[in-house]
Amino acid sequence: MRHRVAGKQLGRSYDQRRALRRALLKALITHERIETTQAKAAFIRGEAEKLVTIAKRGLAHEDPTRHIHARRIVGRHINNDRELVAKVFDKLAPRYQNRPGGYTRVYKLGPRKGDAAEMVLLEFVDRETD
Repeated sequence: MRHRVAGKQLGRSYDQRRALRRALLKALITHERIETTQAKAAFIRGEAEKLVTIAKRGLAHEDPTRHIHARRIVGRHINNDRELVAKVFDKLAPRYQNRPGGYTRVYKLGPRKGDAAEMVLLEFVDRETD
């Protein structure tokens, strides 16, 4: 029975799932758009949105200790990469300051040729196009 068992396992051990989550989050923040499977996109979408919300809360608060604490929380989730933490706080959080949620979007791309896994494009909304 699966009573009170939450989260997706993706056929991996705990350490592998944690590494996959960090790698996908770092790629999403770096490129603001990634192509991945539908299961992996669902796996990280909520956490990506939470990181932006935490950054928004850290920017909005006038207490500097709250801002530092928010930066540490976001850094913890993306392996303390200072450049990515700066990007979340300097670019992403101000971009979505007036948006109440829904910072990411998922486009279905169809099945992958090799194993027919459902592929999607996960991206931040209102991103600057190249």
